[in-house]
Amino acid sequence: MLPIRLRDFIQDKNGWYYAVAAYDNTIKIGCVLRYIPDSAGDRIDNSGKRYRKVDFSEAFDLIARIHPDWVSLVHRVPTTEVTSVLKPDKRISDIALSHPKVAKLVKALHLPPCSFGVTGSLLCGLGCKSSDIDGVVYGDAFQYARKQLNRSIREGSVEELSEELWQTVYRKRNPETSYEEFLLHEKRKLNRGQVDGTYFDLLFVRAYQDMHGYTMEKGAIIGKKTIEATVTDDLFVFDSPAIYKIDHPEISKVLSFTHTYTGQAFAGELIQAKGIVEQHGKEKWLVVGTTREAKGEFISSLSLLEKA
Repeated sequence: MLPIRLRDFIQDKNGWYYAVAAYDNTIKIGCVLRYIPDSAGDRIDNSGKRYRKVDFSEAFDLIARIHPDWVSLVHRVPTTEVTSVLKPDKRISDIALSHPKVAKLVKALHLPPCSFGVTGSLLCGLGCKSSDIDGVVYGDAFQYARKQLNRSIREGSVEELSEELWQTVYRKRNPETSYEEFLLHEKRKLNRGQVDGTYFDLLFVRAYQDMHGYTMEKGAIIGKKTIEATVTDDLFVFDSPAIYKIDHPEISKVLSFTHTYTGQAFAGELIQAKGIVEQHGKEKWLVVGTTREAKGEFISSLSLLEKA
């Protein structure tokens, strides 16, 4: 069996669906509860069973009450409790057959086999008319996908986000930056769009060969800090967490646990970042997104702002 990785989904013995949120999943799977059975739920699977989506706070409250030993930075579900694993790249063909907009996106991106999939409600068979398309692109194919998306927008096979939708995304993210600065960073990421009016994004996931040795652990907190530094390595700036290796006398990496500051800067750019400093072995990392909305925390590309 292939390793369980970020953005896969798992289902446990209660029929609950969890979004995988980590790469270190050998004994316990790092994930977040997303859908639970509910006779009054608004989501219906292929067998007619009803589900509902749970938000972040309710998910942690449920797990803390029912499985307190699973509570960590994320939920840690023992592999012995898992009844099924849903992989975006393995189910994309079936999803595309029943979802014309997904099929249109697949055709527009034209990515190599096994490099693209769809996660979220569509992966679980719990999509509804209002469901966004959560695209997943694996490894090196991600950079190619960004170029393909740019080409597809120019050719008109998919659409750019409307001004109204950009405003909606900004309000949802509620970042520490102005709308103008937010838009400047977001538009060059080339990882969002619309298919016939339905919002989609492209999410990076590591190739299997890049997963080894990565663990999600909280370091000792040293304090809050604002730094300026040059990005030296941008290989995983679209990952979760996004990892920016930097040239700085004290901090070796900036990590973002919020999607808002993913892909925010690239190698050679000067950034300003504010977050919590954690000690990890001999290294100090600046962590952005230590709370759900990352209040008081941010990453900005000063190089991008200067060019603008």
